[in-house]
Amino acid sequence: MRNTKAFKDAVAVTLSELARRGFAFHRGTIADTVGDGMRLVAERLGIQARSTRKHFDVDGRPDRTAEQRRRTEEGRTAEPEIGQPPTPPVDNPELALILAGVPTALEENGGDLYLVVLSVAVNAWMAGHIHGEDGCTGCQDKRGRAGTDWQARMDGITALKPDIAKWFDRDVWTAALNDTGYTVTRD
Repeated sequence: MRNTKAFKDAVAVTLSELARRGFAFHRGTIADTVGDGMRLVAERLGIQARSTRKHFDVDGRPDRTAEQRRRTEEGRTAEPEIGQPPTPPVDNPELALILAGVPTALEENGGDLYLVVLSVAVNAWMAGHIHGEDGCTGCQDKRGRAGTDWQARMDGITALKPDIAKWFDRDVWTAALNDTGYTVTRD
């Protein structure tokens, strides 16, 4: 798909429109974003990815991307879209537990961000699957005798760590990260 004229045009239009708005992005970042969008459109419409150009919203993407960058540069970030399927609800104790583990993991592995992201991804993936098992007909007979009681799992985490929800506060998380001696900065 990346060799198609439609893809190259979509990337070029997006980059030029972002530049016109005063934002410079790495070409690879925009190419990945456009490619993901075109694949998603192709999947949803059941067509080949190279045929998505007429269905792909190239004109709206620069505005959304520029607004997201503007918020980041102003120190505001977009509100996370937590709570919409398949993501767990905002107050999910397991998600808070995963967030709480990031600063500690970073400190324990000497700042290896790759290992931290890998750990978060695997834990979130498993947590998402466990959360979804209640409605997963394919998982029904694969749970074993113990079964899966998602609410009991959440109650157990909350009982062990009653203040676990504090990790949803960006300032609490950032302070914990800074206490480890690490910080995230943009060059």
